[in-house]
Amino acid sequence: MATTTPRLLFFFCVLISVGILVADSKFMVYNTSQGIVPGKLNVHLVPHTHDDVGWLKTVDQYYVGSNNSIQGACVQNVLDSLIPALLADKNRKFIYVEIRWWRDQSDAVQRIVTDLVSSGQLEFINGGMCMHDEAATHYVDMIDQTTLGHRFIKREFDVTPRIGWQIDPFGHSAVQAYLLGAQVGFDSLYFGRIDYQDREKRKNEKSLEFVWQGSKSLGSSAEIFSGAFPANYEPPSGFYFEVNDNSPIVQDDITLFDYNVQERVNDFVAAAVSQANITRTNHIMWTMGTDFKYQYAHTWFRQMDKLIHYVNKDGRVNALYSTPSIYTDAKYATNESWPIKTGDFFPYADRINAYWTGYFTSRPALKHYVRTMSGYYLAARQLEFFKGRSTSGPNTDSLADALAIAQHHDAVTGTEKQHVANDYAKRLSIGYMESEQLVATSLAHLVESASYTGSGNPTTKFQQCLLLNISYCPASEVTLSQGKKLIVVVYNSLGWKRDDTVRIPVINEDVIVHDSEGKAIESQLLPLDDVHLGLRNYYVKAYLGQTPTKTPKYWLVFTVSVPPLGFSTYTISGAEGAGASSTRSSVYTFQSREKSTIEVGQGNVKLSFSTDQGKMTNYVNSRSLVEESVQQSYSFYNGYNGSNDKAPLIPQNSGAYVFRPNGTFLITPEEKASLTVIRGPVIDEVHQQINSWIHQITRLHKEKEHVEVEFIVGPIPTDDGIGKEVVTQLDTAMATNKTFYTDSNGRDFIKRIRDYRTDWDFKVNQPVAGNYYPINLGIYMQDNRTEFSVLVDRSLGGSSTVDGQIELMLHRRLLLDDSRGVAEALNETVCVSDECTGLRVLGKFYFRIDPLGDGAKWRRSFGQEIYSPLLLAFAEQDGDNWKNSHATTFSGIDSSYSLPDNVALITLQELDDGKILIRLAHLYEVGEDKDFSVMANVELKKLFPRKKIGKATEMNLSANQERTEMERKRLVWKKEGGSSGTEKGVRGGPVDPAKLVVELAPMEIRTFLIDLEQKFFHRRHHHHDDVSDV
Repeated sequence: MATTTPRLLFFFCVLISVGILVADSKFMVYNTSQGIVPGKLNVHLVPHTHDDVGWLKTVDQYYVGSNNSIQGACVQNVLDSLIPALLADKNRKFIYVEIRWWRDQSDAVQRIVTDLVSSGQLEFINGGMCMHDEAATHYVDMIDQTTLGHRFIKREFDVTPRIGWQIDPFGHSAVQAYLLGAQVGFDSLYFGRIDYQDREKRKNEKSLEFVWQGSKSLGSSAEIFSGAFPANYEPPSGFYFEVNDNSPIVQDDITLFDYNVQERVNDFVAAAVSQANITRTNHIMWTMGTDFKYQYAHTWFRQMDKLIHYVNKDGRVNALYSTPSIYTDAKYATNESWPIKTGDFFPYADRINAYWTGYFTSRPALKHYVRTMSGYYLAARQLEFFKGRSTSGPNTDSLADALAIAQHHDAVTGTEKQHVANDYAKRLSIGYMESEQLVATSLAHLVESASYTGSGNPTTKFQQCLLLNISYCPASEVTLSQGKKLIVVVYNSLGWKRDDTVRIPVINEDVIVHDSEGKAIESQLLPLDDVHLGLRNYYVKAYLGQTPTKTPKYWLVFTVSVPPLGFSTYTISGAEGAGASSTRSSVYTFQSREKSTIEVGQGNVKLSFSTDQGKMTNYVNSRSLVEESVQQSYSFYNGYNGSNDKAPLIPQNSGAYVFRPNGTFLITPEEKASLTVIRGPVIDEVHQQINSWIHQITRLHKEKEHVEVEFIVGPIPTDDGIGKEVVTQLDTAMATNKTFYTDSNGRDFIKRIRDYRTDWDFKVNQPVAGNYYPINLGIYMQDNRTEFSVLVDRSLGGSSTVDGQIELMLHRRLLLDDSRGVAEALNETVCVSDECTGLRVLGKFYFRIDPLGDGAKWRRSFGQEIYSPLLLAFAEQDGDNWKNSHATTFSGIDSSYSLPDNVALITLQELDDGKILIRLAHLYEVGEDKDFSVMANVELKKLFPRKKIGKATEMNLSANQERTEMERKRLVWKKEGGSSGTEKGVRGGPVDPAKLVVELAPMEIRTFLIDLEQKFFHRRHHHHDDVSDV
């Protein structure tokens, strides 16, 4: 900013003049140079601010300090006052997490900041684009946003953050510890929030600090020293020094009243000794700051200068300016043995009746948007690489930024104000639109490569349909007459061949589908029901401001086969002649008064339904010989009104963060409810109107062995003045002994036992909310014969509150705030023409029952398909010349190769410097599957068949340092009990630069920077170069 430098100069002039004036009388020089003193209690003062990316205000409002009627917070003020405060005393230190502000600083300020970073006065910790959540985030998104920040810091400052600083997320995941901690090269991980019962036990046992082994597969090779703060991430009581804080300052001028130096020193020593009594070694950390503090940094540093000076003169304890890096090194130097922690820190409660498990589901539509954009971003980066990256655009940068901040712990969590949630969604939409252009251009380059003459840009114009989830796709809703054909290019971002079904709305009744080779394939027309049409019309009007001009009559469904990292082409045209067209589904509606059992499913899996009860009754897989009684139902919990709480209880409502139910109510189908069965050659469906605001489709694909359940929930009624939280339950007769398993950020599955915690004697006060866990991939349970798995399409909360049952929370609408700061009820509405109704949510979950030990294959492979859905691009064509003038199939890897079934390619990205960033992830844990929990090999040469790999450098997870350097610097901590329970875990070996084969052990992710000796299609940024080598 142009005004920054003059402001700094003015500040320095004021400092100098004040110094001269005071020096003539009683100028006091404070000694702040003290370091660590052996044998004394060392109090590490760590100055910090916690600046949410977007919570009560949007990210931009927080930065510039606008909208202060909501919250007086301005990140610019923090930064503008912090720099001169650090320059005033070289002993002062500060840590900072969010880095978005850097681009707005002048060259002069950037040089100053770079010097402060180099000297260690200013330290970047965590280093991601935000402090991401750990419950509602997917591990790929956590890696991507951290990589974006880490590579930026490396490029601008040539430093690699050492410390994980997750001080505000509402519970902590195993993936954060071993993957986003140890695997990025962090030496330690610190956080503020753990369950109140757990914290008390750890304080008594002096086990707030420990060695965390988050992965049973990787063991001690991915452990990290971790610390939970004694109370929160704020200073001890009485040591807040913002301008308007009410803590007593250190008044050390003896000529003025209220001189209190000894009193303040005594307070300091008492607080330090109190914390030392619950902490091992002679080092404790004080987190000197909190949300949006240091807007006038001098008020903090002036008081800390005085405290350090006078406390050290007193001599009972030693006070020093410090950082978490200095603190970690001091802890390590003590050679102490630390307790071991396994598993995670979910769920989190900060007091009785206050389980922060509601946010696992809060804002389910935003959660799905984030997940959808995540899978799209993965595919778009692949296509960007195949075409060749252009920094001038279109590119994926805008979507990368939007997705990064959407991982914030008040973004995807659903715990922000509504206008902030709208802002996050808007940024995702802007990022998507640019990436959509990139995808369309990249696919056009690929399909035209066979005939491309190099004379200009490709001419094919592809359209995509982001709103397919609400049955809206203008690109497919075209009239196919007079030779017009609809071209559908289906892109598969997975590393193996994929057989799946495509489902699009169409206008024509008589259509036929041809595959890439021109052969007619089986397809099916399903009627578009009134519920989905109503949803489509309402939400298109709400989102786009216009009513759809056409009304499709059918869903067209057909099976596709797509090569790895590639596409296949399908042509939809008007049918010519009898018997050639798509098969129309048979439709039969059963009324609730009819008592009969119907069976659906044409493949190995069949479901039985009771028509009079309107519910599923039985599941059979003829291949695996599994048969199980399965019933599904819907219920809702009334949101608790905390005004009913009596002292000494603190009133606690159910809200955006906290799930506190007040009774559960089964939703029974209405008397006139019907059950409609639709059958055809590709899929069978059962449509049910559960009540006036819940509609469901149960779907069986002929070639698949799982059940797909699509639900529409909402608007949740609140006319009785009570908020509600809607769940679905799947009941079986399985004897599960209180035990079930949920995933950690889509990676490892963690064993859960109802009403039990591994780390302490759990006192149950909320039997439902206290047993809820975050689900990103799935949840499963097992008995001595079978295992029942449920996979989800977004993050949500779930549990097994009854043996043999799995419960998922699908939607929440609440009328009260839960007193955790957002000061707004979670009451999402959608408005059309100034009329607002409660949000409707459309989503899917999937379930399957396998013989015991066989479920992991489906959870892992199909889980990848949910995360990376097929990408569809549409074009219109007149005549039959598409096949002659366009490539109809493509694979970005060697045509004879696919990734092993237990490995996923989670990153393929061309960076600004032309290097290729690639990540390979083993999908299975040790012992999870008898066939796939083994070492896997990936041939890098086969992933880049049309070019030569010049060099492949293995990096840490966030690609900001070489892996060998990270391992060399790794601190190895002593643990209680010696080596017991600390097996190192198996890792893949070094990569031979000649063979370029990557070994991956179970749960291992390996990251590489690849130098290619020739570009894929063309030299960078020259769109007219020859691409005929494809």
